Amino acid sequence: MQPINVYSLAGESKFNRFHGLILFWCVLILVIDGYDLAIVGAALPSIMQDMGIDPTTAGIMAGSALFGTMLGAIFLGTLADHIGRPKMIAICVVLFSLFTSAAGFTDDPISFSVMRFIAGLGIGGVLPIVTAQMGEFAPIKLRTRLVTLVFAGYSVGGILVALTAKQLIESQGWQSVFYVAGLPILLTPLILKTMPESMAFLLKQGRQDKLRAIVKRIAPGYPLDANVELSGHSVGTAKQDQRASFWRLFQDGRGVSTIMIWAAFMTGLFMVYALNSWLTKLMAMAGYSLGSALNFVIVFNIGSIVGAIGGGWLGDKLNIKHVLVAFYVVGALALTLLGYTRSHALLFVVVFIVGASTLGTQLLAYAYAGDFYPSAIRSTGVGFASGIGRIGAIVAPILIGWLVSLSLPLEQNFMAIGLAGVFGAVAVTLVNQAQADSTQVRKAPALSR
Repeated sequence: MQPINVYSLAGESKFNRFHGLILFWCVLILVIDGYDLAIVGAALPSIMQDMGIDPTTAGIMAGSALFGTMLGAIFLGTLADHIGRPKMIAICVVLFSLFTSAAGFTDDPISFSVMRFIAGLGIGGVLPIVTAQMGEFAPIKLRTRLVTLVFAGYSVGGILVALTAKQLIESQGWQSVFYVAGLPILLTPLILKTMPESMAFLLKQGRQDKLRAIVKRIAPGYPLDANVELSGHSVGTAKQDQRASFWRLFQDGRGVSTIMIWAAFMTGLFMVYALNSWLTKLMAMAGYSLGSALNFVIVFNIGSIVGAIGGGWLGDKLNIKHVLVAFYVVGALALTLLGYTRSHALLFVVVFIVGASTLGTQLLAYAYAGDFYPSAIRSTGVGFASGIGRIGAIVAPILIGWLVSLSLPLEQNFMAIGLAGVFGAVAVTLVNQAQADSTQVRKAPALSR
């Protein structure tokens, strides 16, 4: 009897309660993740005043978490392919919740940076894992939309920071926004109990019983014979018993495309974290109060949600590569325009577009990377892209902090951020879309019932 390809079965499935459970957890985890990462940008002016530090030092403090996210994305994201995704997700939640909360108890730049670095390991590690998890189980026709919807949770976390930071900081001090971040650690038992294991991991472990249980949840109406073997060989990837590893990112003609995806992530994350760390401060430099500056952060994150979901919809309907290139170009233009906009009302419109075309672009880039790599190495592929891309995230707050210290015109700060979008568009253009997993899935034989 011919084996059933579980990846093709998942790709041809219809969205149901099982997919909804995975979507719920992935969105909620990234809401928390987004909160933990965004609070530094919101609290940075108060931290600078309280600790008496200059912009360059503040940029290094903000960058410490990003250095942690780089290592977390590479090593924890890759480790998930070996020990299982639910376990690794729970470990990441514990790391970023516990140590973000601990940062609120510090009173000097060094100890603050150490706590944020450790928190960054979890923040960075969880991103590629939830991308891979949602991408693996999602119906192929909805994959990009579902993955970008997951990453919209990241922006919701940023909005929560902007909505609560002003009141908490003014009434309880900047430390309070960090204390709140420790609460999600209580969710880890539920994550371990209800989050399904990845099919690639179960195939590698030979857990046919667990796979059957998952298949019944993915496609409840599928007539699964008790004696048929479940496999995952044929969807444009090597056999599942081949060890998922770094080197497989460069096999089967993926080498140049992998490098280009890394470059695109570096430029996209440069734009995101330059704004994440300094948008509040740059708006304050333009003469806006803390409350007004945080309103821009809210609009920025709303724009990113619209951009991510809209980009996901376009990516499923059109060629996702072309959509992503267009987003990078719009991001570069919008950031340049941001520095020259003087009308208060028009500024909100431009900030909205900047959010849609920078953070929204990066969320779409995660979906694109998840779409590109086959399931057996999806966490590894997205993890390395996210991790290497963090070089841009680390450099961004430090470089912009240095530019701020030079007292350059506001326009030049935004132009420096926007230039990264041009390089990102070029990098994505050079990716070979023919090697993408979604392309291979569509070529796979249809399932017989």
